[in-house]
Amino acid sequence: MQQSERHGFREIATKIRAEILAGQYPTGSVLPPEPVLAERYGASRSLVNRAMQVLAAEGLVRPRQGRGTVVTWLPPMLHSPARYDRTKREGQGARGAFDAEVRALGLEPKHEITTEHAEPPADVAELLGVPTGEVNCLVRRRRLLASGIPVRLNASWFPLAIAEGTVLEENGPVIVGGVKSALSELGYPQVSARERIIPSRLPTDAEAHALEISPERTVVEITHEGITAEGRTVEVTISVAPAHYLTAQYEFPLA
Repeated sequence: MQQSERHGFREIATKIRAEILAGQYPTGSVLPPEPVLAERYGASRSLVNRAMQVLAAEGLVRPRQGRGTVVTWLPPMLHSPARYDRTKREGQGARGAFDAEVRALGLEPKHEITTEHAEPPADVAELLGVPTGEVNCLVRRRRLLASGIPVRLNASWFPLAIAEGTVLEENGPVIVGGVKSALSELGYPQVSARERIIPSRLPTDAEAHALEISPERTVVEITHEGITAEGRTVEVTISVAPAHYLTAQYEFPLA
């Protein structure tokens, strides 16, 4: 194989990457078929296919059966304490922090939500202060999408004593501001939060399937506790997101 052929797929990937980042191919759009791209760049189809593999490994595109190669590029979402500010998560009718973040990027948020009464994992039960081995929590499981691209899996746990028979049991987005505003209206306003972040791990098979990523793509896991003025944890949310979609930023005082 000639040197130009060995490196040609990288040049093609560079050109398509630049076009994606410039907005020529918006998030959620479908790239032209490989034969069309091969003709456009004066290359063989095999080189275009290798270029697609490079872009897929970077998280910029994703092949979908029956559709073609879909653009999945998103600017990384900034995960910081500011995202939970009430004015941000309720701004322009947003139903929570995710809604507000995705709309700020010019994309369309979508929530796929199921709820059930369930026995919490032992670590979640400990944080919520409920007994283990009992069905004593409501869990809201959410697959969150931005313009059709799955970007986050959330499982939010609440004690049944707080959540049973409330808006939190609905299989859809809750009130403006999301679950934190809903809890506030139920008499459990949160005044502080605690988070634990696992910055890089491999997804489970179920997570990779739901996020539509390869099993080799790393994910970030965030365990978030919402705490009332009385020091009670009333919400534990475990979020899993592809690592390339998330940037964490924190600010704190120094003694």
